[in-house]
Amino acid sequence: MQKQQTTESLPYWDGPLSHPFYSHVVKRILDLLLALILMIPGALIMLPLALWVKLDSKGPVFYKAPRGGYHNRTFQILKFRSMVVGADKTGGCTALNDSRVTRAGKVMRRLKLDELPQLLNIIKGDMSFVGPRPELLLYTNAYTEEEQCILWVRPGITDRSSIVFIAQDEIVGTENPVENYEKYILPEKNRLRVEYAKNQSFGLDVRLLLETIGGVFGKAKKMADEGRAKGKADGR
Repeated sequence: MQKQQTTESLPYWDGPLSHPFYSHVVKRILDLLLALILMIPGALIMLPLALWVKLDSKGPVFYKAPRGGYHNRTFQILKFRSMVVGADKTGGCTALNDSRVTRAGKVMRRLKLDELPQLLNIIKGDMSFVGPRPELLLYTNAYTEEEQCILWVRPGITDRSSIVFIAQDEIVGTENPVENYEKYILPEKNRLRVEYAKNQSFGLDVRLLLETIGGVFGKAKKMADEGRAKGKADGR
């Protein structure tokens, strides 16, 4: 699928929500309060990460790119740059052991630390902590009529698809990663996004947030185990 990314003619949907007051009012208040609280400890983490990104490879600290957003609005998603400059021009999907990923990026992506600047997206109102992960415009533009309900709710830092495909690069592999993503992952991601949009609730959001935290800690433990195993092997 090679379509020109545009910021026009995104699919629009303004259908009924399962919990409209929670979605429009309560969740926005909770998102804003939590994001403001987390900005204080978050800054202590983000400042050394920003320095690491800057020293690790040439280019800006942050990566900004348009994404399909809430009620037909595009927005600039903010991340720590984890790939070499211009990587998005050579393919939108990250392959296993992708050479475009920087040394700092390998660690940040595995632990989801590159997503921390999205606290600013949440404060601004473009995103939520939990919601359908925002897609490239070329995929948002291709939503089917059923999938357009994904735009009912604000996109999030995490959702069910983020948990299911937490090791996405391993799934797409090294051969034809974009084709593998579009064929084997994107349809299931969109199905899960639709499911979330139609069933959004406080309980579901809390459950997905806790599962995400558990998944990140699981990846951190796996990285530590791999590091210890490598250290032992090198010491032989």
